[in-house]
Amino acid sequence: MKFYNRIFSLSGMLKVCVLAGVLFTSVSLFAQTESADKIVAIVGKDKIILQSELDMQANELKSHDPNYNDNMKCQILQNMILQKLLVEQAERDSVIVTDDEAETELEKKLRYFISMYGSKEKMEQAVGKTIYQIKEENRELVKEQLIVQKMQSQIFQNVKITPGEVRTFYNKNADSMPFLPASIEIGQIVIDPPVSREMDDYARKTIDGIRKEIVEGGKSFETMAIMNSDDPGSRDNGGRYNDVSRTNSGMDPTFVNTAFKLQNGEVSQVIKTKFGYHIIQMVQRKGDEADIRHILIRQKRTSEDFKAALERLDTVRAALISGKLDFPAAVGKYSTDDNAKLTGGMITDPQTGSSDIDISKLDPAMVLTIDSLQPGGYSQPQVYLNEQNEKSCRIVYLKSRTKPHRANLADDYSKLEELALQQKRMQKMEDWIEEKLPSYYLKVDPQYQSCAAFKNWNLANK
Repeated sequence: MKFYNRIFSLSGMLKVCVLAGVLFTSVSLFAQTESADKIVAIVGKDKIILQSELDMQANELKSHDPNYNDNMKCQILQNMILQKLLVEQAERDSVIVTDDEAETELEKKLRYFISMYGSKEKMEQAVGKTIYQIKEENRELVKEQLIVQKMQSQIFQNVKITPGEVRTFYNKNADSMPFLPASIEIGQIVIDPPVSREMDDYARKTIDGIRKEIVEGGKSFETMAIMNSDDPGSRDNGGRYNDVSRTNSGMDPTFVNTAFKLQNGEVSQVIKTKFGYHIIQMVQRKGDEADIRHILIRQKRTSEDFKAALERLDTVRAALISGKLDFPAAVGKYSTDDNAKLTGGMITDPQTGSSDIDISKLDPAMVLTIDSLQPGGYSQPQVYLNEQNEKSCRIVYLKSRTKPHRANLADDYSKLEELALQQKRMQKMEDWIEEKLPSYYLKVDPQYQSCAAFKNWNLANK
């Protein structure tokens, strides 16, 4: 049986989410639908797929794919059924995902969406639900996704690809290779300017005074946060963060540990994190979650602080150009960006994780910086605005640059290797499904039984 013919169309291979990651079409955690519900498929003993779930995934795909048509709904349903088959097989094979694993993944997804919306409050407003509601509605979905991924990993664990197979794959499909846009590989070494002792002392005295006005003077914590806090994510909301998790908040550990030692209404002593000085008020404890308020006072940096950081970067750049340091070593030794150290300083696409980035996705300041650089070159030290819209200092490294071109072995071996591996995995999955499918009960609503995707399937009551 050939279940995945459409995925083998090379004109779309770089755009299709294939079995190397998740088998079904990924959807936003917050997609909504108003469709009337009915059961459109039953898999195994008790796995059901609802019309609303199918419509939700179809609507999500439609919003991102200009070539969407209603025939794709059959393939979406097929992928959803295959997901349920994997979950059923995982139960048979005792493949387990713990609640802690699911909770960690859910928190990770939430942090991603919060960053997209700009803040938790903006996300809640856009979705029309609280963080608590979103978690409750999506916890089982996320757990199922992890089970599918674990089951796939078992199926694919022995699937490898050799250089010879990559060449065979390319030679077989050379005439229909996709056209790739201009892309680059870039990295950066970031040094946050050091704070002078005088400015650090000033920030500490400022927040000490604010705490005294609240604790001894009876001032409202909420009002003082609006008037004084340097945290743009919570200032306009009176410094408030709701549903902060004790274990998976993604916040600074010192901050979280201090917050969860407080009683309702209590204000903490002043604490220091990498962001600056804080005071925290516990609004309401809810087990391992809590609603809190905080006030942040950042240490201000002077022109002399920025001058010192730029001079340090100039020294690092000279060592790189002379060959005394290589780029990953310089990142590890000098960068103050913890995330950059995880990638060796390379900037990655947040959606794919790849360091090969479509140049159209870069911000204008970065494009201008690399415009005159040759591959292997380093920019002059510069002041720039980071992701938090704060000033910092960096040098930029251009590792490689490619022009728009048709994919080929010389320039795109790693991409072709991944495509060849994906195709091999898909064949492995196809063989696995052909073997396992007859052992499962499978029923599809009559509305979809005519889909070509189910032509050779042994459906119940067809």
